[in-house]
Amino acid sequence: MQKKFDEIRIEDLEVFANHGVFPEENTLGQKFVVSAVLFTDTRMAGKTDDLTASIHYGEVSAFITEFLQKNTYQLLERAAEELAEALLLEWDRIEKISIEIKKPWAPVRLPLKTVSVKIERGWHTAYIALGSNIGDSKMYLDNAVKALDELPTSKVEVVSEYLVTPPYGVTDQPDFLNGCLKLRTLLYPYELLAELNRIEKEAGRERIIHWGPRTLDLDIIFYDDLVLEEADLCIPHVEMHKRKFVLEPLGEIAPYKRHPISGKSVCEMLVELNENDN
Repeated sequence: MQKKFDEIRIEDLEVFANHGVFPEENTLGQKFVVSAVLFTDTRMAGKTDDLTASIHYGEVSAFITEFLQKNTYQLLERAAEELAEALLLEWDRIEKISIEIKKPWAPVRLPLKTVSVKIERGWHTAYIALGSNIGDSKMYLDNAVKALDELPTSKVEVVSEYLVTPPYGVTDQPDFLNGCLKLRTLLYPYELLAELNRIEKEAGRERIIHWGPRTLDLDIIFYDDLVLEEADLCIPHVEMHKRKFVLEPLGEIAPYKRHPISGKSVCEMLVELNENDN
């Protein structure tokens, strides 16, 4: 169940800016009307009457105006996407945001009042498993943590201890060093997967033998409470409940995180796996 947030609303902020497909729209400019819903927790501000405990809607309105006037986009979709991301990165208290950009005089030569694009974007929580059994494994894991933390739209919140574990699947290979981390991210699942694959590639990862030795292995274990079953990506990770090298470090940082299908917590899955091994 997702947490329900409070809302701060900015309705119909008028901004004169230069966005559109046609060259004259980019040079002459026109009026745009912007509405935003900021999803946050106003409890502390409500109890203390302290503005610093909330989000200053005047500052947000000024930010929206400056952002749309400083940048030029052909599509409203791009303007909305970039604005939503900029606001989420600028204010830590905004957990999710709904942005609508209206174009009152769209050049379609038909009698319409307005066209608009409305999107909703927000922060997501992903749990990533890390593994390595070639070369300086600790260095590879440390570098992966650093690379994820340096993504402009992501932040590593907590990292487990690294554990030495026996190989899984193909057992005729060196022991692994494994860990897990919690990631706060604006990336969608396939975007996150692409970044993980890039980081693996930069670490010299070669996909030659399934379950074979590797310099770096990065897997999405959980992404919020999402259930995704595609040929190239399954979330939650389809084998996680069978893998002690995933459940042990994950149990260190998120013991009560529940599997969205089975409903079992990480610590419950680990207890079951240990019992089955005995």
